[in-house]
Amino acid sequence: MKNINVCTHTHIHMGSVPATSWVLVLVFSQVSTHTTSFPPTSCSAACLCLSQTQVLCNSGGLHEIPLKLLPPTVEQLSLTRNDFRIIKSDSFAGLRFLKKLSMDGNNISLIKPFAFRGLPRLRDLSIQHTPLETVAPFAFAGLQNITSILLSYNKIKKVESYAFAGIVNLRQLVLAHNPLIKLDSNAFTGMTEIERIVLPSGIRHLEPDCFNGMDTLGHLQLAYMDLPGLRAGIFRGLTNVNYLSIQESDLGTIDGDAFNDMTFVKNLNILNNKIDSIQFLNFTWEQRIGHLRFQGNHILEIPKAETLLVEVDKLTVIQNHFPCDCRIHSLLDGPLANGSMLHFISRNYCISPLEVNGMPMNTIDIDSIGRCQEEVTKGNLEAIKDITNTSAQRIHTFCAYINLLFYFFKLFRIT
Repeated sequence: MKNINVCTHTHIHMGSVPATSWVLVLVFSQVSTHTTSFPPTSCSAACLCLSQTQVLCNSGGLHEIPLKLLPPTVEQLSLTRNDFRIIKSDSFAGLRFLKKLSMDGNNISLIKPFAFRGLPRLRDLSIQHTPLETVAPFAFAGLQNITSILLSYNKIKKVESYAFAGIVNLRQLVLAHNPLIKLDSNAFTGMTEIERIVLPSGIRHLEPDCFNGMDTLGHLQLAYMDLPGLRAGIFRGLTNVNYLSIQESDLGTIDGDAFNDMTFVKNLNILNNKIDSIQFLNFTWEQRIGHLRFQGNHILEIPKAETLLVEVDKLTVIQNHFPCDCRIHSLLDGPLANGSMLHFISRNYCISPLEVNGMPMNTIDIDSIGRCQEEVTKGNLEAIKDITNTSAQRIHTFCAYINLLFYFFKLFRIT
C-alpha cells in the first residue's frame, strides 16, 4: 500500500473525483479480476497443487491415477515413486491440457492399449526405473503430438508390434539401459518422422520389418548386438535415413538380401563388428546410399568377388581385418578395393593365418599367395573357353576361304 499512500498526497482532480479514488478503484479491480480467474483448486491428499497447471503427486503411495481429484487444466503432472502397477486404457482421459507427464519410479508391469489416449497436447512422457518388461501393442498409440518418450532403466526385454502406432510427431525415443533382446516386426510402425532412437546393448533378435514404416529417421545406432546373422527384410521400409550405424556387434552371417530394402540412407556405418561370413553384399544405385563406411571389422571369411555389389556415392574401407589366404586376390580385384589395390592394402590388415595376424596387408608378399582352386579352375575353364572360341573362329574362317576358292574354280570352268 506504499504506492497508494504516496498517491493520497497528490491533489489532482479529474472532474469532481480525486485522482486517488480512480487509482484505488483500478487497483482493487485488478486484484478482484486476478482472484476470480484462478480460484482455489481441490487436490488429492497425496498431491500438491502448486497451481492450476502444475501438480506434484510424488511418493504419495497412490495405487490408482487420481484423475477425478486433478484440475482439468493441469499442464505438468508428476506421479513419481508411487505404487502404480497397471496403467489402464484411458487412464488420463480428460486432461486435455497436459503437456508433461512423469511416472518414474513406479511398480508398473503393464501398460494397456491406448493408456494415454485423450492427451492431445502431451509433449514429454517419462516412464523410467520401473519393472516394465514388455512394451505391448498400442501401449503408446494415439499420442499424436508427443515429441519425447523416455523408457530408460526399466526391465524391457521386448518391444511388440505396433507399440507406438500413430505417433507421427515423435522426435526422441530412448530405450537405453534395458535388457532388450528382441524387436518384433512392425515394432516402430507409426513413427513416421523421428529424429533419434536410442536402443540398449545386447539385442539378439531383429525380426524382419522391425523398422518398417519409419519414413524419416534422423539417427539410429545399433550397437553391442549378438545376432546369428543379418537376415533379409530387417531394414525393409527404412527410408530417408540421415545416420545409421551398425557397430561393436557380432553379426554372424550377412544374408544376401539383408540391405536390399533400405533406401535414401545418407550415412551408413558398419563399424568394429565381427562378421563370420558375407553371403552377398548388395547395394545398388537405386537405393541411393550416400557414404558407406566399412571400418574396423573382423571378417573371418572373404566373400567371393561375384557376391559383392557396391554402388554407393562414397565408399570407405579401412582398418578392417581380412583373411590373407587364397581369396585375397578376388578381394583385391573386387569392389571393396574401390579401384585402388595399393590404397586398400595400406589401410587394412590380415586376420589369418596366425603368423600374419594383425599385420598390414602391404607388409606381406601377396603375389606369393596362391589362388584358390576354384579360382584356378574357373580361370582355366575361361581360358579353355577362349581358346575353343578362337579355334572355332579360325576353322570357320578357313572353311569360308575354301568355299570361296571352290566358287571361283567352278566359275572359271563354266567360262
